[in-house]
Amino acid sequence: MTPDLKVLLAILAIAFLSMPLYGMSGRARRPDPLESAARGPFLLGGFLKSWFQWSVRPLERASLALGIGPLLYNLLGAALGIAAGFAFGSGHVVLGGWGVLLGGVADVMDGRIARARRIADDRGAFLDSTLDRFAEVGAFIGLAVLFRSSTLALVLAVTAMGGSLLVSYARARGESLGTLCNLGVMQRAERLLLVGFGGLLDPTIAVLWGSGRVGTLLVPVLGIMAIGTVGTAIFRTAWIARELGRGGE
Repeated sequence: MTPDLKVLLAILAIAFLSMPLYGMSGRARRPDPLESAARGPFLLGGFLKSWFQWSVRPLERASLALGIGPLLYNLLGAALGIAAGFAFGSGHVVLGGWGVLLGGVADVMDGRIARARRIADDRGAFLDSTLDRFAEVGAFIGLAVLFRSSTLALVLAVTAMGGSLLVSYARARGESLGTLCNLGVMQRAERLLLVGFGGLLDPTIAVLWGSGRVGTLLVPVLGIMAIGTVGTAIFRTAWIARELGRGGE
């Protein structure tokens, strides 16, 4: 067992052990005042979503006590996503996976800090969504570089990147026209988890599968993301167009 896998298993064990404590605390049944109403449903369920929000509260309280603003987390999330891209591109898929997951934590924290300090505004929302795209594109470019010698994997990486951008664009364009659409199965949280854990577990799966090649897990993950993001983008486009058409009737 590699040191990276030991660290991951230890973190997962702590996470699973904390879930019963969270459930018994009764917080799972209380609405989170710092959760954005604009976020869509989480594919893995509301319990895991609310558990994660509960688990980052110590970091949230520490950030508020130290006066750390949301912009720092915006920039940190973008930097981690771009760093993950460099890690992927140089073949360090485990490091890239950690960069994506930690960037996701930063992405959650910026909004929570802004709402806790009551400074959420249009400027912050613009920076948040735009820097998220920098992070996402950076990670995908790294994956494209990693799989540049494989036509199939390269096409999947580019398609997944394009689909991810289209999912976000469809929502942003719909909101600009007065129609909110946060539906779909491949939103940002799901994409972060797939790429992050795909990178972390890829070397282990390669050994267990007997291939020994980078991409044993990441390439199927990119395939799932390519299908899921393009499908979600098409669904959102059709749904928003229908809603806008109804508004004009």
